Amino acid sequence: MYHTPVLLNPSIDALDIRPGGTYVDVTFGGGGHSREILRRFADDPTAHLYAFDQDPDAEQEAQKINDPRFTFIRSNFRWLSNFMRYHDVPQIDGLLADLGVSSHHFDEASRGFTFRDPEAPLDMRMNPRDGLTAADILRDYAEERLATLFHLYGELRDSRRLATAIVRARVERPLLTAADLLEVVQPILAHDKAKNPQARLFQALRIEVNHEMDALRDLLLAATDLIVPDGRLVVLTYHSLEDRLVKNLVRTGNVEGTLQQDPIYGTLSSPWRAVGQPIVPSEAEQQSNPRSRSAHLRIAHKQKN
Repeated sequence: MYHTPVLLNPSIDALDIRPGGTYVDVTFGGGGHSREILRRFADDPTAHLYAFDQDPDAEQEAQKINDPRFTFIRSNFRWLSNFMRYHDVPQIDGLLADLGVSSHHFDEASRGFTFRDPEAPLDMRMNPRDGLTAADILRDYAEERLATLFHLYGELRDSRRLATAIVRARVERPLLTAADLLEVVQPILAHDKAKNPQARLFQALRIEVNHEMDALRDLLLAATDLIVPDGRLVVLTYHSLEDRLVKNLVRTGNVEGTLQQDPIYGTLSSPWRAVGQPIVPSEAEQQSNPRSRSAHLRIAHKQKN
């Protein structure tokens, strides 16, 4: 299977699909969530689903769907507003985002997302035809910049030592594979108290390569403008950085988590209301789908003015 969707039924239930509604799946991947949305449209000819993904493998999966109510858009979801304007869609009824990396990316060692294959190239681009690879970043970034991204995106204690070791090593030879990088950093990571420090290091590089946090900020702000009152925002997060942005948006209406002040009316309320507590996968799902183990499903309802 290309990809096993996480919390499939709870995610689609959370969209609260309505007759004639317009929905967006901004992370098509293997199409599991999109196919279930289309199935729940039943015989409704007026409903429509738009799906985004910048990965060419996902585009091939999308071509297998033959449904006039489905439109695939090969793009980063940060351009949601642009493409909705292009398709003449002023508002949508709900949006689903399954963040992070699909199981397909980890299974395909040639994409460079995993440290478990020593010969995996340090690529990590979701869109393999655009942008810097992880190897490019390790080669070109200044020591301070490397230390910052390891600290911010990997939450690694020894970020400065890691950056120093990489800068010294790259003078001797380029770091092109997972084995090259781990050989340099493993002595430092071995003493890091963080859980799965190797995974955190690769996560930090992947986030930087794909500008994931900037893209998520853009998506959340666009969704706030596009989703109709009484509509739903449904987001699956996999690490604290993603989760914090979504939580901030729901609580305050902005990704910074700053309560807005109006000089006349005082504190402004968020346009969003959280629907219940975050949902986590069952033990059974975590056992059958390891990617789900860190997942949190957050559901938000767009309030009426």
